Amino acid sequence: MRFGLFGTGPWARMAHGPALVQHPEAELAGVWGRRAEAAAELARTLGTRPYDSPEALFEDCDAVAIALPPDVQAPLAVRAAAAGKHLLLDKPVATTVPAARDLAEAVADAGVASVVFFTLRFTKDTAAWVAAQSATEGWLTGRAEWLSPVFGGADSPYAASPWRREKGALWDTGPHALSVLLPPLGDVSLEPGAVRAARGPGDTVSFVLRHESGAQSTITVSHTVPPQAAGVAAELRGSAGVSTLPERGSGGPVVPFTRAIDALLESVRTGQPHPCDVRFGLRVTQILAAVEAALD
Repeated sequence: MRFGLFGTGPWARMAHGPALVQHPEAELAGVWGRRAEAAAELARTLGTRPYDSPEALFEDCDAVAIALPPDVQAPLAVRAAAAGKHLLLDKPVATTVPAARDLAEAVADAGVASVVFFTLRFTKDTAAWVAAQSATEGWLTGRAEWLSPVFGGADSPYAASPWRREKGALWDTGPHALSVLLPPLGDVSLEPGAVRAARGPGDTVSFVLRHESGAQSTITVSHTVPPQAAGVAAELRGSAGVSTLPERGSGGPVVPFTRAIDALLESVRTGQPHPCDVRFGLRVTQILAAVEAALD
């Protein structure tokens, strides 16, 4: 399958590009970016060619991999779907419900496949944990923490990201936390009072969700903790006991993104939607928008 890579930032360089180049069933057709010089430089690095416009790259590919800010990604993905291209997207798919809904509707109308890259759902050990807990009944409570030092003093390639600075950890790492809690606990109720939230220091946000199953979850996210306080954790408690998310390890993003490519190829072959498709991406956006409203 011929992929067009859209985006030239750290994530495109560290995950999307290398995984697409190495994948035995993928061909990297080219790169487009908002800055032509950055697209040309990344294309040279990856051994492919830069494109001057998204539409020109659409013509030469079967699928798109998008590594752009969410509110740039969403309208671009709508255009790609309308052109008949399968979608490999990043989370969140958008930071507004209308934009996410427009994308989900465009995918449905075009009949293309979609996969959203929630990293933990494509990392072997954590994906296996989510699957096992989703097959277990009786969970009553869940919690997740994703505390990072992106703006807390770490030497991070994402510290220069304008959209992360504007939207904060709620929209950047909140999707990761939801991606591991929603499958075992079920969908979240968005009725009045079902979503509660509070701000903490920096961009720290904590929120409590009531799930339609009757379970409750608590999530805390931050990009402004010091490096010594950073960490990722998740836990479920119920009649089966206590289950804790395994550590991610330090293997980097290329292997998980390779699994996301596999998932998209499988969805195209079988016609079966992946659990992390744009409809799931839409639901995550709806929940985070409700958290944002609760904060306001």
